[in-house]
Order: sequence, then structure tokens, then C-alpha cells
Amino acid sequence: MPRNQFQRIVFAFITVVITVHAYVFYSLYVINGNTLMQVNGTSSVIAALNKQGGVNMFGTYLPICACILIEFCLAFALENIMGSPMSFKLACRVFDPAGNHPMIFETAIICATVGIMCPAMSFIAAWLYYPYYMGFNIFTLLANWLKLVCLNFPFAYFTQLFFIQPLVRVIFKALFRKDIEARNQES
Repeated sequence: MPRNQFQRIVFAFITVVITVHAYVFYSLYVINGNTLMQVNGTSSVIAALNKQGGVNMFGTYLPICACILIEFCLAFALENIMGSPMSFKLACRVFDPAGNHPMIFETAIICATVGIMCPAMSFIAAWLYYPYYMGFNIFTLLANWLKLVCLNFPFAYFTQLFFIQPLVRVIFKALFRKDIEARNQES
């Protein structure tokens, strides 16, 4: 859908803004919510996070907004450097963009992006949220990474395919309506 570098960056920006918020919510509330509430003796996740002083990242407690900002910067860089270019190339190896229906090709790109970004961001998260207070062990890091991939991959696949990417495409079309209409009239 994006045709030039500026549009690619805008598309990646919109995607990462939505995705990072979804994953922080998923990680804190869905995966770790009950544990946070039990450990802190509270009845809500936000109260538990406030009681413990934030989210444990880099072995210290940071506010949620700092965690979102750090994850956004890392995900945005990774998406632009590795995720988008590699997913397009992988999709082109299987499908012909000119010969296949655009929906099939876009779905292939989404699936390839999830296949690349989920393990990569899970590895980064394994480093960011590692329990450093217990000492460092490479096997614990690898086990945490594998656990995160197993927990995040189904969520990533279904949210990207059925929620996030359709929403991003609607926002993108609204932002670049004139350019898209001009391009459609040319072809």
C-alpha cells in the first residue's frame, strides 16, 4: 500500500503505535495481571503496578509510559530496518504482487511480518524484563524468550491479521486519500 519511503515510515509508525499499546496491555493485564494483583495484594492491575512502583524493566521499576516509549522506539527501529523489508521479500518469494489478489499478498506480508517481528521483539523483551535481581543466567534468558514467543505469537498473528492491520489501513487511507485516488486514476 505505501508507495514511497515517507509513506512506509508513516505506515510503520501507525502500526507500531497501535501494536506496542496492545502488547503492553496484553502482557501486563492478560498474562501477568493475576500474578501482579496477588503479589501486591490489590484488586486491580493498575493498583498493583502503582503499589510496586511501576513495571520491572532493566532490573528497576519504571512507569508504564516509559516502558511504552522504550518498546515503541525499539519496535519502530526494528520494523523499519528488518521487519518491513524482509516481510515484503518473503511474501514476494511465495506470491507475485502483480499476479495475485492484493488481499492475498497483503495477508502474506502480515504473516511474514509476524513471523519476523514476534521472535525478535520477544527476544528484546526477554532482555528488558529479565529478573536481574535473581542474577543473570543465559538459560533463563533463553527460556524466557521461548515462553514469550509461545505466548505472543498467537496474539500477534490474530491481532495483526484481523484487527491492527485493517485499522492501520483505514487510517493510512484516510491520511493519504488524495495520493491513493490519484494513483488509482493513473492505472
